[in-house]
Parts: sequence; structure tokens; C-alpha cells
Amino acid sequence: MNKREIGQSGIFASELGLGCMSIGTDQSQAEAILKTALDEGITYFDTADLYDFGVNEQLVGKTLQPVRDQIVIATKAGNRWTDNKDSWTWDASKAHIKEAVKHSLKRLGTDYIDLYQLHGGTLEDPMDDTIEAFEELKAEGLIRAYGISSIRPTVINEYVNRSHLSSVMMQYSILDRRPEVQALPILAENGVSVVARGPVAFGLLTDKWREKLSKASKKGLKWYDENSLKDVLTVLENEKPAGRTLNGLAFRYVLHHPAAAAVIAGASSIEQLKENARAVQEAALTEEEYKWIQDISKTADYDEHRL
Repeated sequence: MNKREIGQSGIFASELGLGCMSIGTDQSQAEAILKTALDEGITYFDTADLYDFGVNEQLVGKTLQPVRDQIVIATKAGNRWTDNKDSWTWDASKAHIKEAVKHSLKRLGTDYIDLYQLHGGTLEDPMDDTIEAFEELKAEGLIRAYGISSIRPTVINEYVNRSHLSSVMMQYSILDRRPEVQALPILAENGVSVVARGPVAFGLLTDKWREKLSKASKKGLKWYDENSLKDVLTVLENEKPAGRTLNGLAFRYVLHHPAAAAVIAGASSIEQLKENARAVQEAALTEEEYKWIQDISKTADYDEHRL
């Protein structure tokens, strides 16, 4: 599987990363999925301290420990579970980040994190202190690079202008092209990578889209109604270039942009994981194919994410 550099960090990761949130808490099942990912050439594993109260990090760290020097582990911080663990609060303070990284390192069973990400962010955060925390962790050798997970253009712009972040994780797909206008240009210009989550758009960009349609249209794709979604997907499916698959188009579309380093996709089964790995290894899109997809699909604005 091809690898790309994350920003200007010197860290090279597989074009497909495994979103580990969906591997579950059953150890045998989680291990099977993680080991299959390795067999498929995946070297990028994305987790967070929030997932399963830290159990996710433990499973990832334990299973991947034998190949630690061959992989990229990304995790996140910024959310704090309440004492009764029924909700969480946001904390982007320097003190919390520097404390949270210690717990993540312990759960992961490693002495460094490749990519440490702020799990959100707003303009009200103590941004200078947050950046200082990440920079100190880099200087201390506890992390190799840092980034943010955000779909807020204003927040992204601030971090690009004020920090040395390597990546921004954000939702991006053929059906959610919002990043193309307000985020990707500034990232590409500054050597910051986008790590795209949700590349198959709630399962719509797969051959199972008909059974997903009614629910997916209500899950954050409000610029499409159900009928227009059906129209777009029907054209993509029926008129796609020879040798292409729908989910192959989905992965390759995202990876076509010069700012893209990787797509992160979850997998709750080995079969799903293998299909994602197959799809991402389809040939790169031609410019004609890329333009064809853009002509079919819609752009949209981040009208609800200004702060």
C-alpha cells in the first residue's frame, strides 16, 4: 500500500488508516481486525483517549506492540469523561493535554506517540497554551508531530497561522465537499495535511447505499435531500468509468487532492476492512474522472461552524 508524508513531519503513513473506534472491546475480535490491517499493508492506526474509556488505546497498543517501530499511532486528547462516565466535557488547557498524554502513553504501552491530535477545538480555547503544550511534548520526545481534529474553518486557520501543526483531521468525501473551499487550500499552501474521515459517507458510497439512504440523508448531509442523494448515487454507480467501484471512487477522490495524506475508515469486521484496503488501492483518478465526480456532486458551506 502506498504511503504519504503527514505534513512536513517526516512521518510516512499508509494512504488508508484504520479508524480504531469501531474495533470493539472484545480482545480477540479487536486483535483479528488489527492484525488483518497489518496484513493488508495498513501502517496508520487512529485512536483516542475517549474511545471506550481508554480501552481502545489499550487494545491498539497491546496488539501492535511487536511492530511498534513499523507503524504510525495517532491518538487524541481534549475530552474528559465525567466521574460517572455518562458524558464528557471539553478541556483544551495545557495542563490537561500534558497530563492526558501520560495516560495515553501508558495505555498504549509506548514511550512516544507519532501524531497527537486535539480532539476538537473552538476559538474560545486558550489556543496559545494549547499550542505550547504540543510544542513542549515534541521537544520532550513524547510526540513526533501534532494536529487537530476539526471541521471549523476559523479554528483551522488560527492553528495554521499560529502553530507548526502537521495535520487536520476532518470529514471529507464526495458527498461532503465543504473542505474544498474553506480548508484545503490553506492546508495545501502551508504544507499541512488533511486526514479525511468519513470517506464513504455513512456507507452511502458503497454498493449498499440503497439500504443506507433513508437514514444517511439525515446524518449531516443536509445540503442533499433523499431524492437528490439518490440521483447522485445512481449516476455514480451506473456511469462510473470501466474498472471502477463506488467505494474505490470514494477513496481515490479524497486522495486526489494535493493536501490529502490519508483516509481514515473504520471497520467492524475483517471483510469490511479487506474491502476498504482493496478499494483504496484502485488506480489514482484521472483529471477527467475527478472533474466528472465534481460535476455530479455538490459543494456546501460550513454555515453552522463559524466559531
